Amino acid sequence: MTSLPPDLTRIGHLLAPHGVKGAVKLFVIGEPGQLRRLKRVYVEGLGWRRLERVQESGPGLVLELTGVTDRSQAEALRGRGVYAADAELPPLPEGEFYYHELRGRPLLSASGERLGEVVDVLDMGQQDLLLVRHPLGESAIPLQAPYLVVTRRGRLLDLSLHDPPAGLLDGDAELVPPHAEERGTGERDAGDGDRDD
Repeated sequence: MTSLPPDLTRIGHLLAPHGVKGAVKLFVIGEPGQLRRLKRVYVEGLGWRRLERVQESGPGLVLELTGVTDRSQAEALRGRGVYAADAELPPLPEGEFYYHELRGRPLLSASGERLGEVVDVLDMGQQDLLLVRHPLGESAIPLQAPYLVVTRRGRLLDLSLHDPPAGLLDGDAELVPPHAEERGTGERDAGDGDRDD
């Protein structure tokens, strides 16, 4: 995987072409409707591309990207990750947050002891995980209640781990999923960690 510019959040990956003029389907992580107002996206291996047109299509979106003008060009993009600049993502309703807001935040115990720092959030389908760096290494922690409580304090999010299963922060390499380099996305409810899509 090539290195990405800083402060990007993965919003999905490209699927099949749509039509013959270069449009391409996007599998969206999160809520497709919230991404309709984006002006540009970063495509792996292609760089920044202006969005000429964005259209909702089933559970995803259809994108028309500058410089992609025919079906064969769109087909060549299949499987590539698509990212948005964190600062350009639309605001969420009160009580919800984007995954990128968790990166770099400390993970605390229920008593306030610092356990580690969130390196990334991994969208693994049914089970989203926090990748946490701690004194014993890195561990993947389920992003769900009752283990993890996320609260907002002004513009920052506080994360605390309550009654975790034994061995969760032992640095066991098997806890880290194989695609840990992928940046997680989506949005969550800050109150209980339940998915809102």
